[in-house]
Amino acid sequence: MLHVPFLRLVKFHVTTALLFTWTDFKTIFFPITVFACATAPLNSPVRLFQGCCWIWLHLLLCNVSNQVQGHAEDAINHPWRPLPSGRLTKNECFALRWVIVGICLMLSVLFGNDMVYVTLALSVTTILYDECGLSGHPIGKNLCAVGGYISFEVGATKIIGPSRELDIISLSAISLSGIIILTTIHSQDFSDVEGDKALGRMTLPIYAPELSRLFTLFIIPFWSSVLCCICRTGMVPSFLLLTLGSFSGFRYFQWRTSEADKLSYLIYNIWLTTIHLLTFHVRRNTY
Repeated sequence: MLHVPFLRLVKFHVTTALLFTWTDFKTIFFPITVFACATAPLNSPVRLFQGCCWIWLHLLLCNVSNQVQGHAEDAINHPWRPLPSGRLTKNECFALRWVIVGICLMLSVLFGNDMVYVTLALSVTTILYDECGLSGHPIGKNLCAVGGYISFEVGATKIIGPSRELDIISLSAISLSGIIILTTIHSQDFSDVEGDKALGRMTLPIYAPELSRLFTLFIIPFWSSVLCCICRTGMVPSFLLLTLGSFSGFRYFQWRTSEADKLSYLIYNIWLTTIHLLTFHVRRNTY
């Protein structure tokens, strides 16, 4: 008879963990997984499973930390998350945050010392973002986003690929991805303007509401064009990528409600995932 309460407890905690990471499946989990599979490239289904586990646990590390610090914002923007919905208390979330750091370090040890450094780099970036106030500064927030994305990309590519060593194609792809994230990641802040204002945060859409949308209108098509040239895509793929990038940028400029911005951010992530696939095209034409 004890198995029923046990299963309910397991279901409760699994659901809680998924709620911590739910919104970032489309923004981190899937784009990073696609990036690693295309860049490494994918070596085996086992490596893919290991990589997905590593990505998700490290995503949980970041999100628990972020949501402990930003529970007031979540009460406005994401009331269904574990902390504002009452599934966990703030003290429980704080303790969980450090438990997950330990779990992530132990997981990374299994893959080598270099992966431990990746976990430490992501943990430091998370601390800078959540506890040192960089989340409230438009430039600091973007720099932390770059550090986070690069950490995820390095770790996932090392695990999913046939070798722990990153070749020139992988390093170039990660570096270019970092620059693109630095100049476009403010796209995620348009839909959270009201929550960020309530917390006194200064994001680019708050600091320069018109200029940030105008910049987004041009920067996404710009990177689409640059990547088509660098990767030497054909006419049809180039046209499709330019169309997707232009539509993504245009949406942010033309439709400005919170709901419209949420859909625009989804399309931005589709664009981001699509450009991650270009590394596979480069590898195929190189070897």
